[in-house]
Amino acid sequence: MAEWGGSRSRAGTWPPREAVRVGGLAPSGFGTWSSLAAKLHGWVRAEAGAGRLLPWIPVAFGAGIAFYFAADHEPVAWVTAATAAALCTAALLLRRQKVFPAAVLIAALAAGFATAALKTARVAHGVLARPIYSVSLKGFVETREERERTDRFVLRVVQMESPRAQAKLQRVRLSVKKGTAPAVGSFVELKARLLPPLAPLRPGSYDFGRDMYFAGIGASGFVMGGIRTLDPPISGGFSLRYAALMQGLRDAIDARIRTVLSGDNRAIATALLTGRRDAISAPVNDAMFISGLGHVLSISGYHMAVVAGVVFFAVRALLALIPTLTVTFPIKKWSAAAALLAAAFYLLLSGAEVATQRSFFMTAVVLIAIMVDRRAVTFRTLAVAAMIVLSTAPEALVHPSFQMSFAATLGLVTLVQVGMPGLFATPDSSATARAALWGGREIAMLALASLVAGLATTPYAAFHFHRVTPYGVLANLAAMPVVSVLVMPAGLLGLVAMPFGFDGVFWRIMGFGIDWMILVAQWVAALPGAIGRIAAFGAGPLLAATAGIILLGLLRTPLRWSGAGAIVVAVVWALTAPQPDILISADGHSVGVRGKDGRLHLMRTAKDTFLVKGWLAADADARLPGDASLSEGVSCDEAGCVAQLPDGGFVALVLRPEALADDCTRAAVIITSRQASPDCKALVISHERLQKQAATVLRRTGRGFVIDAVRPNGVNRPWSQSVRDATEPENSHARPVNPRRVDATPAEADLQAEE
Repeated sequence: MAEWGGSRSRAGTWPPREAVRVGGLAPSGFGTWSSLAAKLHGWVRAEAGAGRLLPWIPVAFGAGIAFYFAADHEPVAWVTAATAAALCTAALLLRRQKVFPAAVLIAALAAGFATAALKTARVAHGVLARPIYSVSLKGFVETREERERTDRFVLRVVQMESPRAQAKLQRVRLSVKKGTAPAVGSFVELKARLLPPLAPLRPGSYDFGRDMYFAGIGASGFVMGGIRTLDPPISGGFSLRYAALMQGLRDAIDARIRTVLSGDNRAIATALLTGRRDAISAPVNDAMFISGLGHVLSISGYHMAVVAGVVFFAVRALLALIPTLTVTFPIKKWSAAAALLAAAFYLLLSGAEVATQRSFFMTAVVLIAIMVDRRAVTFRTLAVAAMIVLSTAPEALVHPSFQMSFAATLGLVTLVQVGMPGLFATPDSSATARAALWGGREIAMLALASLVAGLATTPYAAFHFHRVTPYGVLANLAAMPVVSVLVMPAGLLGLVAMPFGFDGVFWRIMGFGIDWMILVAQWVAALPGAIGRIAAFGAGPLLAATAGIILLGLLRTPLRWSGAGAIVVAVVWALTAPQPDILISADGHSVGVRGKDGRLHLMRTAKDTFLVKGWLAADADARLPGDASLSEGVSCDEAGCVAQLPDGGFVALVLRPEALADDCTRAAVIITSRQASPDCKALVISHERLQKQAATVLRRTGRGFVIDAVRPNGVNRPWSQSVRDATEPENSHARPVNPRRVDATPAEADLQAEE
């Protein structure tokens, strides 16, 4: 008989309590679920541990900015600021509570929303609503760009005279005949034709008008006649003098490069050093982006790292030649300070675009970390750089440059933190093995960096540009070593040698490397399947892919693989996104109809190559705007055009009122500037509706058509204001131009779309 008090008797008679819990009345598999729940709880606690909160603050801050840009109408700036201040105060008071991480992230989200609202209120200015065919302008030239066929400059308007004055414009961007752009800082008088900022070509496409709004530009257009330089009635201020100084420096560098290099070599060399890349020819520019080398043309983290790295190691090597300095002083920190100054100069010289700013801030944080004996390449470094950029320029969040730049950097930092340690030689390996591993490591590092950066930027390239680069790793492996070792160092040495007159040899060396880069780009772009076209998809797949990239990069436990699941969902979502059956331009002059062959067929009364090119790219269509097959299946006469949908229904573009009666009985959709009768059976898309809603797309459903517009009813933002009273644009005529002036009017065939 077992004794109740003996531990051995009890152990032999009764099963352990744990066994009772798991077995008996407990459901089958309960232990497995409990173990999984315990693991999940442990992973979550690990992710919420000390030091893990900081990288998520810019994520929440950016989410707040995204919510701001998704709003239908402009929020009240002071209300958003007060709300953010209250939430930040609450988070501070809860710093010793368990809810502190959640409170901080909510406060960061509100702060991002308020920052964007305050920035919009701070830069508020007039935006042209309707075209002005002739306007007299006086003002200061702030910037000047050289393009392939025309030049372009931004005019800070001091005086504006028009027969029908609209909103006062602060700045306008004007195109001129090549070689006739006035100097930066000059005060000029001219006549121009002004157009409203370019709206998205279709719902969901990129909004160029938003970029122009935050740049302070209220209209674009081109000069008519001559440009006269006058004595300024007022001072242009320090900012204008600074802009003129930097523009003069860029022009001087370009002039010195021009004496040695020409064509695309000169344009690319200038782009790498000054950031001016508009003079690169279209074939070479396309080849660079198709091959995956397009990132070389935009000054970003790579360029800033090369500049800072070359200066850092050069200064450190020179200082190391003096033994007294090496022993007595921290030459490593001195070298980091010199590299920081060089990076700052490069930032100013290149025009300080968003990608360059992000790169500079990232590089600056790394160099400062070296100066204060901290670890340099970390997620905290990236988080600080992101917060600086988003705080100063919240509009950068919706720009492809910011998205692709930070996605690539996040991937590379993750690679450094997680994958790189395994590529380094072990201390006990032989000298031969270490040398072999060093060479293999360098190749592996370059291949992995190209692969990771390419994969991280793929969702954004597919969303904004509707293409991917299948051979990007191959092109980067072939070209980037030459760019890193030859092109960029030669360019920096050329800048240093310019004051002494010995820069020519360095431009020639730079040209040899650029020749190789162009050769690689054209070779890769010509490979079968090099152009990976992706049809347009909505913001949903992009957000899912972004969430997946962030989870993969920032999480440290197995929870990070949830990011891979989000990316898979994003890919499937993007590939199954429905395409529109009818596309209508904002002016109603171009209509795309999807035919029975699944491709777009165009009805158009005006030639708009930029629009058609954008539509075809968004449809993953390889045809060019001039392809004859675009008009197949379209019947046109003086009264209008007709095209057929896959289900047999007709779409009519009506030009004359006498055609309306017949089309109302036979067509499913009518696009017209004429007044249709109330009893018209067709769906009528009128000119007034297009003026209010801009470009529109229609998708066929079983119950009719689903309509989506760039500016739906109720949406009214400062850069895309709703039109209440649509009237015909004015038709005033310019007075004769003084024949003694040089005519700056660009040829119509040379006008390039505002990008």
